[in-house]
Amino acid sequence: MAHESHESKAPAGAGEAEAVEVTVVLPAHNEAERIECAVEETERALSSFCRRYEIIIAEDGSTDNTAEIARKIAEKRKNVRFMHSDERLGRGRALNRAFKKARGEVLAYIDVDLSTDMRHLRELIDAIRVEKYDFATGSRLLKASHTQRSLKREAMSRLYNFLVRLLLRSKLRDHQCGFKAFSRDALFSILDEVEDKHWFWDTELLVKAQWRGFSVKEIPVHWEERSGGTKVKLLKDSISMLSNVLKMWLNERCGERGKGKGF
Repeated sequence: MAHESHESKAPAGAGEAEAVEVTVVLPAHNEAERIECAVEETERALSSFCRRYEIIIAEDGSTDNTAEIARKIAEKRKNVRFMHSDERLGRGRALNRAFKKARGEVLAYIDVDLSTDMRHLRELIDAIRVEKYDFATGSRLLKASHTQRSLKREAMSRLYNFLVRLLLRSKLRDHQCGFKAFSRDALFSILDEVEDKHWFWDTELLVKAQWRGFSVKEIPVHWEERSGGTKVKLLKDSISMLSNVLKMWLNERCGERGKGKGF
């Protein structure tokens, strides 16, 4: 059963608690070794340009001691909240659940491995907060991006994103970078249409956002593959995601575009 085990108290009264500028969600499944560092780095980056923020650790059915560590972090840090699920929800469902509990006007999520350089966080948030884009995403595949990862993963990523552009008519270069931000209103207007529960969530969200006419900014980032970092199983998850691209394309061809059906 999924439940929220801990939620840190707001630093002041209810009125101020509602006036959160930015919420950053950290999805965490078996991240005991990295979650504390991820929270520290995220809070350091956020506090340098934002006064009213919160960080939500969306712990997702971990079998190590991620939940215990995350609970202690939330108890010690006033701007950190902790959500726990006894069962594995999948990355997409865990993000959906956390965003629906978030208080920020700008909502974002960052992969806990911090492969994306945190110096880009302000640019990501300001794309929504200042430039008024509806969605913003880091990109490892723009000319100005700097990416370090294996040739196999680079080739698979380029092929995958090419097929998404070709079949689903996306204008973006990179759909899967775990470094995204959203306008609260824009995200909530489309969130229930996104049905994938795991890795394809990002692609489905960004493609449907474009189909709905939302503005999306793609930001070149410095990105470095971390040792033991990714939870993606290259062959299995690649086949699954390519299958989802084909399903989405077939549904769109059958007149289902924008209706959130067929997944």
